[in-house]
Amino acid sequence: MVERTRLFAQQVESLRFSCDCYIYNPLLYAWPMHEAYLRAYLSQPVKTLLLGMNPGPFGMAQTGVPFGEVGAVKHFLDLQAPVGKPVAEHPRRPVLGLDTKRSEVSGKRLWSLIEGRYHSAQAFSKEMAVTNYCPLVFMDRGRTAKNITPDKLPKGERLALETICDRYLADVIEMLGPIYLVGVGQYAYKKLQAVSGENPRLIVGSILHPSPGNPQANKDWHTKARLGLEQLGVW
Repeated sequence: MVERTRLFAQQVESLRFSCDCYIYNPLLYAWPMHEAYLRAYLSQPVKTLLLGMNPGPFGMAQTGVPFGEVGAVKHFLDLQAPVGKPVAEHPRRPVLGLDTKRSEVSGKRLWSLIEGRYHSAQAFSKEMAVTNYCPLVFMDRGRTAKNITPDKLPKGERLALETICDRYLADVIEMLGPIYLVGVGQYAYKKLQAVSGENPRLIVGSILHPSPGNPQANKDWHTKARLGLEQLGVW
């Protein structure tokens, strides 16, 4: 897994994009943290793989961990490793690593759901794994540093990126051997559908994305996500 992810990091880094934006690749500048996460939480077969879309500016972009809200990384996942800096940094989105003071709502919601179920990261890691489809962060150069999701990229650039991400996701599924593939949001769900194909062994579903930008997620997201996992048979 570590070697395959190193290759993945270099493959996406080799791509070129025309958007007027800052692009962060936390698989490079936060590699020690991401490697620690891989070794601790993606190192054995699991029943369920949860897939996110791409890093959030206050989550994985800061910590190198998928949905990596800083409190969850430090206290639930118990990870401590150096986090560097991207080559070009948006002045309104500096990477502070575990010193960041801003919590990412999506990550906090997801990891608190998991902690509420399993109570310990070790128990969680025996059943589930969490990763992202795309490892890159795209941020508009303006003052708002608006997050540009991969589906908003020009078609040719998006397809080049998705080809690399599809191959990595397929390899992750093969290595971890899950039965349930769960997209956190519709974009991730569609990618899981496309990569898994017609494999009758795999059960593909989704849960509501926990982003505060999604109005449905701001009213009892935990209950909605838990019920979604129960209906799929994950829990």
